[in-house]
Amino acid sequence: MAGLTEPTGAEQSVRDSARATAILEEAGIEEPPAESVMVASRTEGGWRAAAADVVRAVEDTGRVKDVREPLPSADGRAALVGFRMRGAGDSTDEKPITEVLDAVEKVREGHRGEGVEIHQYGEASAGKWLNEILGDDFAKAEWTAVPLALGILLVAFGALVAALLPVALAITAFLAANGILALVSSRLHIDEQTNSVMLLMGLAVGVDYCLFYLRRERDERAAGRDAQTALRIAAATSGRAVLVSGLTVMVAMAGMFLSGLLLFQGFAVATILVVFIAMLGSVTILPAALSWLGDRVEKGRPRLFGRRGGGRARMRAAGGAGQPGVAGQAGSTGRRAPGGRISGALLRPVLAAPGLFAVLAAVAMLALAAPALGMKTEQLSLEQQMSEDAELRVSAEKISETFPGGPSPARVVLKADDVRSAKTRTALADFRSALREEGARFGKGVETRVYADSGVAVIDVPLAGNGTDETSLAALDTLRDRLVPDVLEPAAADGQAYVTGELASSTDFNDQLRDGIVPVFAFITAVTFLLMLVCFRSLPIALASVVLNLLSVGAAYGVMTAVFQHGWGDSLFSTQAVGAIESWMPLFVLVVLFGLSMDYHVFVVSRIREAKDRGAATREAIREGVRATAPAVTGAAVIMIAVFAVFATLSMQDMKQMGVGLAVAVLLDATLVRMVLLPAVMMLLGERNWYLPSWLRWLPRVEHGEADSAQGEHVEGATGSVVVAPAVEDETPGGGRDRQHVG
Repeated sequence: MAGLTEPTGAEQSVRDSARATAILEEAGIEEPPAESVMVASRTEGGWRAAAADVVRAVEDTGRVKDVREPLPSADGRAALVGFRMRGAGDSTDEKPITEVLDAVEKVREGHRGEGVEIHQYGEASAGKWLNEILGDDFAKAEWTAVPLALGILLVAFGALVAALLPVALAITAFLAANGILALVSSRLHIDEQTNSVMLLMGLAVGVDYCLFYLRRERDERAAGRDAQTALRIAAATSGRAVLVSGLTVMVAMAGMFLSGLLLFQGFAVATILVVFIAMLGSVTILPAALSWLGDRVEKGRPRLFGRRGGGRARMRAAGGAGQPGVAGQAGSTGRRAPGGRISGALLRPVLAAPGLFAVLAAVAMLALAAPALGMKTEQLSLEQQMSEDAELRVSAEKISETFPGGPSPARVVLKADDVRSAKTRTALADFRSALREEGARFGKGVETRVYADSGVAVIDVPLAGNGTDETSLAALDTLRDRLVPDVLEPAAADGQAYVTGELASSTDFNDQLRDGIVPVFAFITAVTFLLMLVCFRSLPIALASVVLNLLSVGAAYGVMTAVFQHGWGDSLFSTQAVGAIESWMPLFVLVVLFGLSMDYHVFVVSRIREAKDRGAATREAIREGVRATAPAVTGAAVIMIAVFAVFATLSMQDMKQMGVGLAVAVLLDATLVRMVLLPAVMMLLGERNWYLPSWLRWLPRVEHGEADSAQGEHVEGATGSVVVAPAVEDETPGGGRDRQHVG
């Protein structure tokens, strides 16, 4: 598997944070990772012996430099030892930090039982944890999600060969997209998180598209079609729906390019690639494989399933009683009655009282979405990404409590014409004095480093508070709005004095995201509306598509906010609330859900329109469309929920949020939206479902049924055949057509 070319620090940042990082990168300054070790005791000064041992131990490793004298806390019961690792900050060699961690651990063991606590946290130790977790998490997602999807498909199809086809398509789409993405990343640098996102999307659309296509082909065989006719019908119906859905998903993903953030641009490229390859494989390789396999697609049937569920088995068992066109089975459409007993039972009251169920379902979705009104987003720090009981997170929190801003200070970067000039030296001294005058806004241990050859000065400024709260934000605002502009910018070259750091980067990212989400949202909703309008030649259907998708997205936002921000029911998801949603999550969930929900929407509405075009009344068309697609939609949804649930079990908080949000949204979309809201709304609209203003009649007509249905349809049954005459079209007031079959 090819590796990605990852973005630089400046490329990953935006606004002032990016400018500050760019100055360091252009000057060739590679800031060594900073580490902090806090030694705390029960009595004042009781930390001295242990702190001296820590200093001696880390120095003896030969892996550190710039070791500072222990900095006492305000109450004198703790001290902070700061130092930097030798080597570049982006080094992937974990041996140096491992040796330092081991040295500190030996000191901890040596002072065990003396009432002394020793905690270590820093960029290198956190980076080591992150690399280990990302590797373990990606392997877990890959090796759990794929077998899980295969197992569910095996239950759905009852045959190993049929179950393997969707998984094979999804995996090959992911592998092919990964190879292409590696080439693309040499020009557009791609973040490593993109691999997990691409795997998720590859499984989602690959399984969906293959499942829809394969289910239709098996249904047609069960209805009495020969193999070639079944494949042709599947291509003309589900194949066309796959193309429409795939195009909609890709265009929706393209909206992420408007965010102005490299992370989302990488997501856009990766998801567009994997969706395109999965879509292409579904309409080319899949039908070819089905044609070659023939009835062998039923091979590998476990004894547990017997002969249940097979399309060919159902066809043979149906005999003459299952012939299309038989009264009581087909109705006026000349089709075999669709399956889905459970969906039929659920659908019956919805169609009987559509207004009541539309209101109840809409109220339920809005209630779930309500917590999103108070959603707070931020770039979660590395310790927030960890579980509450993670040793590294405990250390970071204890250090922050005693030495505010110690583990993640704000970093001020100054670019001067001559950093050694009297003017610059005076400005740096005045800046340190101004920080002291601010008192409680800033912590102890301000560190200044001057790089004379590059004309750059870097000042690390600990912020009061816990690093993300209002106190820390107020301190950051003081730096950016007053101290840096008033004191440092006059001495900087062209005013190049900027603030970066974890909190500053998070604030800049949030601000950019807030500005970028509006054009992305407008683009996605407009394009979805237009594609649905062209696909179904219906203004109400296009509007309903957008509104229903927004309800699913709102519900996902509400659940994420309730669980991960407020902590409501977080134990049910084996997680802990961190008080905020990862800043990139809302936009990502919006785009992904708009894309994925279109799979179900296009598939269901296409089947309804297909029944309508064959002459069924609106009620019957809705019933047939929903019931006929219910097994495929349910199967696809169960797989997606299971896959997303796997991501919800990973270690990283952002992956948990993504997994829970998407799993809940897909569950609601496949049940409450597709089984209740969609049929209820379409039932209320009646013939107005197909309304198209006269000034839009020039839109191209997209067929949703068999290409040659107008010339009649010859259906081979088990004991005979039925000929269905051409349809007679009759214009109806709603702009739609009512086709009556004569035979």
